[in-house]
Amino acid sequence: MRAHRALTVLFGAVALAHLGALLAAPSVALFTKPALMPLLAAYVLARGGPRLLVVALLFGCGGDTLLQAGGDVPFLLGMGSFAAGHVCYLVLCSRHGSPGGARTRRLAAGYGAAWLVTVALLWPGLEAGLRVPVALYSLLLVTMALCATRTLPLAAAGGALFVVSDTLIATGVAGWPQAPAAQFWVMLTYIGAQFLLAEGILRSATLSGAEGAGRTPGPSTDERERQRTASRASTMPKP
Repeated sequence: MRAHRALTVLFGAVALAHLGALLAAPSVALFTKPALMPLLAAYVLARGGPRLLVVALLFGCGGDTLLQAGGDVPFLLGMGSFAAGHVCYLVLCSRHGSPGGARTRRLAAGYGAAWLVTVALLWPGLEAGLRVPVALYSLLLVTMALCATRTLPLAAAGGALFVVSDTLIATGVAGWPQAPAAQFWVMLTYIGAQFLLAEGILRSATLSGAEGAGRTPGPSTDERERQRTASRASTMPKP
């Protein structure tokens, strides 16, 4: 079995163990959660994926670990770690995605409206010190999700799931009533989001690399200048 396939199986096994632990043995989940994103990062490395994607996933691991500590300061630091990962995703999706068009503008309007409504609803329940950071983080999150729509559908779905997962977290922070096994649903959508983003960006990077390799390289800037000089010389009248 190739290394990346073995890592896929291992990541899936740890993800299932973590989700099961959330339902039956929460203390075990404290150990399985920090292992998830490093395993996914190792999978990306085994596939020869972009190093920036590995960095994004490791920032996710930092956020996962910090959020387990509890309290406002670890929450803000964890949110900052996830925000750094979203910046990495933005760069990757811009680098390997297609230019935006009318569809992107329509999706931008939808994501923007969802952001405004969600922040307005959560605002009264958030502590004063968390309101602005949560609003700014969520704006970065929906921007990343929108940018992911310019790549493959896998990454677009991952971006949307990330919005769902973090919205579930925010409702808990704002003191909203929670569904049974709330952490299970948060982690189910989060794990799916990170895997789909990683897989979608991996495939997008492979496609853009293949397209770049198939192009015939044009002349360099210096070569084009020499060609123009030679062309002008050939059209000058001879003495």
